[in-house]
Amino acid sequence: MESWLDQDDAAITICDLNGIIIYMNERSQRSFTKYEVAGVTIGSSLVECHPEPSRTKLLSMLKEPQTNVYTIEKRGIKKLIRQSPWYRDGIFSGVVEISFEIPLEMAHHVRD
Repeated sequence: MESWLDQDDAAITICDLNGIIIYMNERSQRSFTKYEVAGVTIGSSLVECHPEPSRTKLLSMLKEPQTNVYTIEKRGIKKLIRQSPWYRDGIFSGVVEISFEIPLEMAHHVRD
């Protein structure tokens, strides 16, 4: 049975504390191929495929657990990026990066 993670529209990439990719769902793999980021696969460095200042931020996140959320626009496509720590048996084990497309203009609702 296929994992629901492989069926998701979000690109999900997980790295260990050394920044080495240990998991990529199908969308993540297609995303890196689509943008011609050569050699990004399980076993390669997630740090190396991030330009500055993102690289320094990711290295900081690998030293101390923290969450980083932001949007980017690239080639006319806007994405929400969420990088957060993941844990195995309660021990900080790396960073999971979830990226998905969002509309260029999007409604924002404040609910009290």
